[in-house]
Amino acid sequence: MYLVKVYVTYKESILDPKGEAVNDALHRLGYTNVQSVELGKYFELKLVAGSRPVEAQVDEMCDRLLANVNMETYRYEITELEAL
Repeated sequence: MYLVKVYVTYKESILDPKGEAVNDALHRLGYTNVQSVELGKYFELKLVAGSRPVEAQVDEMCDRLLANVNMETYRYEITELEAL
């Protein structure tokens, strides 16, 4: 079994209005050393080994559902879990 952690964020060319709002709020609270804030999505998937490579499956899931590939980018970490 594998644990996959997927991180999805906006591409650099896309404006992140929620991130800007959080950044502004932090400045108003006195945290003026915060330069920027990016909001994103985080997913944890547990996958059982199958006939296809885990990486290929995760890429397909991200491209088809988890990320809007026109506006977002993703990265992931795969950890093999010990069998019980």
